[in-house]
Amino acid sequence: MQKEKDVAIVGSGLVGSLLAIFLRKQGHKVTVFDRRPDVRKVQFSGRSINLAMSNRGWKALREAGVEEEIRGLALPLDKRAMHVEGQPVYFQKYGEEGEAIYSISRGVLNRKMIDLAENAGAKFKFEEKIWDVDMKEARLYTGESEKSVWKEYKFDLIFGADGAFSRVRHKMQRQSRFNYSQHFIDVGYKELTILANEDGSHRLDNSSFHIWPRGNFMLIAMPNLDGTFTCTLFMPFEGEVSFESIKTEQDADAFFENYFPDIKDEISNLKKDFFKNPTSAMVTIKCFPWSYYDKITLVGDSAHAIVPFYGQGMNAGFEDISVLNDKMNKYGDDWEQIFEEYQTERKPNADAIAELSYRNFVEMSSKTADPMFLLRKKIEKKFAQEHPELWTPLYSRVTFSDKAYADALKIGDYQRGIMDQVMEIPHIEEKWDSEEVEKEIIKLIKK
Repeated sequence: MQKEKDVAIVGSGLVGSLLAIFLRKQGHKVTVFDRRPDVRKVQFSGRSINLAMSNRGWKALREAGVEEEIRGLALPLDKRAMHVEGQPVYFQKYGEEGEAIYSISRGVLNRKMIDLAENAGAKFKFEEKIWDVDMKEARLYTGESEKSVWKEYKFDLIFGADGAFSRVRHKMQRQSRFNYSQHFIDVGYKELTILANEDGSHRLDNSSFHIWPRGNFMLIAMPNLDGTFTCTLFMPFEGEVSFESIKTEQDADAFFENYFPDIKDEISNLKKDFFKNPTSAMVTIKCFPWSYYDKITLVGDSAHAIVPFYGQGMNAGFEDISVLNDKMNKYGDDWEQIFEEYQTERKPNADAIAELSYRNFVEMSSKTADPMFLLRKKIEKKFAQEHPELWTPLYSRVTFSDKAYADALKIGDYQRGIMDQVMEIPHIEEKWDSEEVEKEIIKLIKK
């Protein structure tokens, strides 16, 4: 255990709560600030995308000693269910037997993580908004408004876990040579719900991640323990088929009838949610450095917000905390070294998963309905099963391992180059599972 420090965490979300548990295990005094009310006492906002917990997230929870308690909140999904227009639903296994991602409601998980952090001894201060940060002295200033009287808190360390529009990072941005970029995509999202059957069972297969790919837009659905599905509609803000173009209930009826006929029985509820829930934006944020000497560091979305199309936002944030904990164990009370090595190790991986997440949006919304793309995936999967020592698919490398994201991106680009050549083989549709194709892939790998 380290020498006790008085630590502040700004942000009581998933990453902040997990960090609080780790810091308490290291023997520190922990206070968590959040400008929002306690999420355990309010209804969630209707702007959630269900979480897909995978290997990296489970590893961090295991190290924190809370994995089993969280597993009780999760449903395993071992495959995608593809709802392509004009075709019967078909299923794609994610990985090998026993490999699955786990669907968890963000609200349910956040409430549980706060409970666990409180049980570990962390103190939470809700509805206390940070207005300023004195980085040199590790002081926080909170108050009702920017012009009200502020309360001052002095700490030894401050962690910014306050999301994509972090107040802590905003203060750090005023430093000389602080690099920062943000990029909004032209697609927004809206949360919708498919209700449970009257007996509480799920209306769709509850061990699948459901995708309705429609080119420029798509719908996804992930099951919850209570029989419902949390759905997310991803669509352009403006354009012919867009959030802007659906103005009336008649517009919504026509939209769901036209593009999602297989769930038309759910339209009344989907339509109600469409007009009740907000339309939210998605942003990629990159910055560096993440740390200020031995006083302050950023974690999770505060350091590297990404779009949600690889299901890795939470997993990447949890992995930040796992890496930070490794550095604490390695360097003891040398916080400047801890922060320096943490940010240097994590930054390339954060950039890599940002790139992979953006690419996956294109893949999920348009390519998953393309027969040649599906054939390509089939060839890859067959080859990987027969030659696991030569080929691990990119998705498995990201989702079912804890190897570096940066390595996954590099190897994935190499594999993509090989598959581009394989798909050029004449009549590939007829001989995709032949010995000829298998030998060609081996030859290209060994070039």
